[in-house]
Amino acid sequence: GVNHTCKCLGKIQLKALKLHERAHASVTVRDALNQAMDEELERDERVFLMGEEVAQYDGAYKVSRGLWKKYGDKRIIDTPISEMGFAGIAVGSAMAGLRPICEFMTFNFSMQAIDQVINSAAKTYYMSAGLQSVPIVFRGPNGASAGVAAQHSQCFAAWYAHCPGLKVVSPWNSEDARGLLKAAIRDDNPVVFLENELMYGVPFEMSEESNSKDFVIPIGKAKIERQGTHVTLVSHSRYVGHCLDAAAVLAKEGIECEVINLRTIRPMDVDTIEGSVMKTNHLVTVEGGWPQFGVGAEICAKIMEGPAFNYLDAPVTRVTGVDIPMPYAKILEDNSVPQIKDIIFSVKKTLNV
Repeated sequence: GVNHTCKCLGKIQLKALKLHERAHASVTVRDALNQAMDEELERDERVFLMGEEVAQYDGAYKVSRGLWKKYGDKRIIDTPISEMGFAGIAVGSAMAGLRPICEFMTFNFSMQAIDQVINSAAKTYYMSAGLQSVPIVFRGPNGASAGVAAQHSQCFAAWYAHCPGLKVVSPWNSEDARGLLKAAIRDDNPVVFLENELMYGVPFEMSEESNSKDFVIPIGKAKIERQGTHVTLVSHSRYVGHCLDAAAVLAKEGIECEVINLRTIRPMDVDTIEGSVMKTNHLVTVEGGWPQFGVGAEICAKIMEGPAFNYLDAPVTRVTGVDIPMPYAKILEDNSVPQIKDIIFSVKKTLNV
């Protein structure tokens, strides 16, 4: 009897351990995006995915792995290499009542379809006086990957955030990716969803609530990833991780950084940034894109024009990519995008230490 009881208790403990592990299991950004699409395809039959290699090949980066087998040709559609063509089909289908997810193999190729994204998708709701919504998500990797040179490395966060009628989302970790993609698919207006190829394989712990099928992260809300008192670091996508790494190094020297993960580029959560600047009195922006007219430039302008300006004890510092097309050689590439040491240097310069 005792033996049997022990066995049963052992099984119960094992089950509890497995449940606990699942609640705190690491999930890669790739799998988080895959789950989000899977759940939304299941939830709403109007949702479908189209793009190059998304179906039979399981996605160029395996983000759509398994979806074609599960949902078939009508819902997961391989397209020819014609961005202008398939983005146009996607926009038209959104106008006709479907909810397409249009994948670009990289956002650099979205330039082929820029007329569809801006002139057809972004402006129609306004031009129709609110009668015609365009519920579409344009998604795919954005910004620099490794060794792909000038024509595959541009960050389009500032470019698309410039345009009224679009929402622009730029997740960092798995929870961001899952919650924001679900929100984007459910949104009734066009959303540009900027992923990062170098983040796809990175695992992150996810909270229990984020595993719910109803978990969404509201578009337009930033998240404070680390509390601090001396300086505010604002970033998006991959460079949020760089900011947290820099903050860990600086903490050893007694400098406490508050790290803000923007999550959404448009509409921008200025309130969160202002609130943080009023607390720390210093601001450093960090992004992988070019400096001119960039995300950091916009944040600088917003802070200049708002109530937080009076709280600044030093000029805002921007950490950005270098103002050149991306070189191919690795050493030049490393010097063209922000590194952790660049963030640390800029924080010290801003704090005058």
